[in-house]
Amino acid sequence: MSAKTLYDKLWESHLVRIDDNGTALLYIDSHLIHEVTSPQAFEGLRLANRKPWRVAANFAVPDHNVPTTARDGGVESIVDPISRLQVETLGKNCLDYGITELNMNDPRQGIVHVIGPEQGKTLPGMTLVCGDSHTSTHGAFGALAFGIGTSEVEHVLATQCLLQKKSKNMLISVNGQVDNNVSAKDIILYIIGEIGTAGGTGYAIEFGGTAIEVLSMEGRMTVCNMAIEAGARAGMIAVDDTTIEYVNKYSDMAKSYWRSLHSDAGAKFDKVINIDASLIKPQVTWGTSPEMVVAVDAKVPDADDEGMRRALDYMDLKSGMAITDIKLDKIFIGSCTNSRIEDLRAAAQVVKGKKLATNIKQALVVPGSGLIKLQAEQEGLDKVFIDAGFEWRSPGCSMCLAMNADRLEPGERCASTSNRNFEGRQGKAGRTHLVSPTMAAAAGIAGHFVTC
Repeated sequence: MSAKTLYDKLWESHLVRIDDNGTALLYIDSHLIHEVTSPQAFEGLRLANRKPWRVAANFAVPDHNVPTTARDGGVESIVDPISRLQVETLGKNCLDYGITELNMNDPRQGIVHVIGPEQGKTLPGMTLVCGDSHTSTHGAFGALAFGIGTSEVEHVLATQCLLQKKSKNMLISVNGQVDNNVSAKDIILYIIGEIGTAGGTGYAIEFGGTAIEVLSMEGRMTVCNMAIEAGARAGMIAVDDTTIEYVNKYSDMAKSYWRSLHSDAGAKFDKVINIDASLIKPQVTWGTSPEMVVAVDAKVPDADDEGMRRALDYMDLKSGMAITDIKLDKIFIGSCTNSRIEDLRAAAQVVKGKKLATNIKQALVVPGSGLIKLQAEQEGLDKVFIDAGFEWRSPGCSMCLAMNADRLEPGERCASTSNRNFEGRQGKAGRTHLVSPTMAAAAGIAGHFVTC
């Protein structure tokens, strides 16, 4: 029997059929739904007089449009009429079709890519999809997880299958040891800086190597979350003891199978990239793409093409400027990339006993779910942030994207733990620097980026 990659194993175990032209029909184990990409899909079901093929495989939560303050009134408390309609529509659709939804006042509600693992909807060996590009997050569990479009959401609802073409295999091996101040976010930003946002196009990426193996599940989810920012179809990490411990409530039979979810010795990858972990420092994006990133102790690079010049103009930066000289207006700690308990603990450790810099207009801490919020409050993290001048919010996508009340005003500059920094992502004419939770926290205290 030939050696197989993890991606090959996951693909083949879910293959229903494959046509002569290479188009495959894959079975989908788990389907996560939110309010933005699902309304048209449900309407398609109604028009075709269809029902979901396997109701229990679907799980829904509103996250993009929900407010992170003043939520006691439920959906009616959403001020923006479009946002309110989207959340209301998700609730109605789930009720009509019998799909479980964690509505915005459910104590378990949160960001879709956070609540999936929490609620046991993400398990090793699964195929998992969601109408959201950052579904790659769930690949941290040794799963094949990827985002789909609205028409594909309808197809999965109706058939529990999906038409796909197989990607090529890529291994990114990060070997060695990173410094104590280097996080999973820094690792993935460094990787994207090395290979570019198109470096993974056409590939499913497996992340491996000693620096990946020592990461917690929270860290692994951060890495896989941003595989899509490298252009990949999916990102994944092999199952090991760390994975098993995280999902340890399942049977020994399941665990035995899960331990097979790794690339075999001698498995052939179409491309292998080796990264020296010792070279990775805390990272800060300077431009309008995640690949426009440098170490915090570096300088803004010279603009040697039109894209870089446009990015510098938009960000109002000059070539040669020290990253540590960049002053900030707002801080955002949250998103499906960095809103888990480990992220909040790391940020709280930095700000404990300190105060926000006077130039920081607003600093938000938004837990990824109600359960994370509760755990953080039980540990006293909320008081640490509030005492330092940060705002402690309810769970949601928040300032990751300008689809709710939390956003940047034109010209405002933000240190953000989210995943995208293109023009207008956090608000019209807003300027976003992607960083780790510790960097965002430290920058909030200093008022600018710091070597930490």
